[in-house]
Amino acid sequence: MSSDEEMMDTDAAPVQSNFSFKGKGKAVDGQNGHDQDDNLPWVEKYRPVTLDDVVSHKDITSTIEKFIEKNRLPHLLFYGPPGTGKTSTILAVARRIYGPEYRKQILELNASDDRGIDVVREQIKQFAETRTLFSKGYKLIILDEADMMTQAAQAALRRVIEQYTKNVRFCIICNYVNKITPAIQSRCTRFRFSPLPIAEVDRRLQGVIEAENVKLTPDGKQALLKLSKGDMRRALNVLQACHAAYDLTGETEIYNCTGNPHPSDIETVVNSMLSDEFTTSYQMISKLKIERGLALQDLIAGAYEYLETIDFEPHARVYILDQLATTEHRLSTGGNEKIQLTALLGAFKNTVELSARKAQ
Repeated sequence: MSSDEEMMDTDAAPVQSNFSFKGKGKAVDGQNGHDQDDNLPWVEKYRPVTLDDVVSHKDITSTIEKFIEKNRLPHLLFYGPPGTGKTSTILAVARRIYGPEYRKQILELNASDDRGIDVVREQIKQFAETRTLFSKGYKLIILDEADMMTQAAQAALRRVIEQYTKNVRFCIICNYVNKITPAIQSRCTRFRFSPLPIAEVDRRLQGVIEAENVKLTPDGKQALLKLSKGDMRRALNVLQACHAAYDLTGETEIYNCTGNPHPSDIETVVNSMLSDEFTTSYQMISKLKIERGLALQDLIAGAYEYLETIDFEPHARVYILDQLATTEHRLSTGGNEKIQLTALLGAFKNTVELSARKAQ
């Protein structure tokens, strides 16, 4: 096996982005300085242009830069959670290799749409068979969400990768690397994109906030960073939606826009389950769900975090967390919300009663 096809797992390390902003809604390309279209979604408007613009992941971008400089780019496999820069990185690589006309040298497919064997036999193979006259000597095929491809399609893809390595490089992008067959993994250099550090998301968001003149309160910004969970795409989409819907965006507006229950609602629900009479608690939670348009899963997700902040007997905490996980699993497999809420309330009441007996 040649050195450019060896396996490599690289974790991302935080690094300050060099991406700059100039004027309202103007993202400045580090190389050509052109203004972005004001009508674009902010995710596209502020997408990194060069490898230096990519937020965090310095280890990954510097390694790929060395591959490009030596003209020994291997097949690539990018994996990790959504919104961590996988697609942005490979598009920046394409610009770095091919210049402004990079779109003519790449084939970009979303495997969640084109997931069957036919797309491999037709689109991918047809593109791979056409040799390029470009000086670099190879074209680039980007397969996004490749973990959605069928096993038959992946088997066909393995053969295409083998046949056309001389004039094509593949970049396979997925969220779950275990869904990619070992035969394909072994032919690629692997890079893991970890969730972006909150400080890096904050830095990029601040640039967008200033460029777009977004009126965002400090508590709104903290809520946005918390809900993004290292997903830059989610953070930018929520910020743009709130900017369009509200003159001033605070914590409440962020939670309303995302559909997540407000922390005060979670506090009310958990305290009611622990202290109120069964019927009172059930009616209050049911009413809150209807008024806020919430699902029981939303409340459970918030309850996990809230329970970690209150003083609670350790064994009781473990039991309740286990009951929350059980309820969440049952709901995910089609369980009835009313029945599961009743069972969860019963578990809370039993826990409170047992804790009270132990304290006596």
